[in-house]
Amino acid sequence: MAAPPTQPVFRFAPSPNGHLHLGHAYSALKNFELARRSNGRFLLRIEDVDLTRARPAYETAIYEDLAWVGLQWDMPVWRQSEHFGDYELALDALRAQGCLYPCFCSRGDIARAIAGRPDWPRDPDGEPLYPRTCKQLSPAEVRQRLAAGRYASRRLDMDVALGLCGVRLGWEEYGEGNEAREVRAEPSSWGDAVLARKDVPASYTIAVVVDDARQGVTDVVRGRDLFAATSLHRLLQTLLGYPAPRYRHHALVRDEAGEKLSKSTAAEGLRALREAGVKPDEIRWRLGFR
Repeated sequence: MAAPPTQPVFRFAPSPNGHLHLGHAYSALKNFELARRSNGRFLLRIEDVDLTRARPAYETAIYEDLAWVGLQWDMPVWRQSEHFGDYELALDALRAQGCLYPCFCSRGDIARAIAGRPDWPRDPDGEPLYPRTCKQLSPAEVRQRLAAGRYASRRLDMDVALGLCGVRLGWEEYGEGNEAREVRAEPSSWGDAVLARKDVPASYTIAVVVDDARQGVTDVVRGRDLFAATSLHRLLQTLLGYPAPRYRHHALVRDEAGEKLSKSTAAEGLRALREAGVKPDEIRWRLGFR
């Protein structure tokens, strides 16, 4: 495994499926300031792997909003839609290790399989763990379904993956401080996660792991809502022979009701604030950046 670069590398990775809000601004500014203080690099990644939701207008708005709050980033910008080949190579590597299997189940199939089981385990996002229905299929059954035109998503075989790692997984977590603590990874809490499906040829999970490795990211700074996902990322990094970044999971910016800001709840965007006459310095001050 190659030694990590000596210069720290940070990244901000928004998805172009809506306008950036204050929560995005906080994370971007946090990455930018940490890169500046450590004489490191600050990268911008456009996470447009989900082509059904990505919009060029939102990508343009990302550049405009970040520039408005005073951020500059290294060029070129990394766009996930230009790296599907990289993700496929990573999936091929996992398949060669026996870590992937095809799954033909829909959400409805999974719901029916666990019906009447209120105690069925769920992942950290609250979704029911996959009951491994398709893992029981014989090779002949798989070939028959594929020959009939049935599309199969690709799932991680968690048991095989954990067996191959053979080490206790964890990561260095700095939170919002300067002292690291060792966190034990618990990837099994995610079950046999989907890594690729028909509408999204590479899941966020595999794409972000490949992107961080290919871009030489040394420090991942992101919201606490992704803390649990780091366990799964560390598993994939180990399986693919990638170095482990340092992690800082920061507090989330919340609204007056205490809910985290999100695009799905129509949180007020930076663009709307700018149009209302708010100045960039006011945004930085409000978020704790002087």
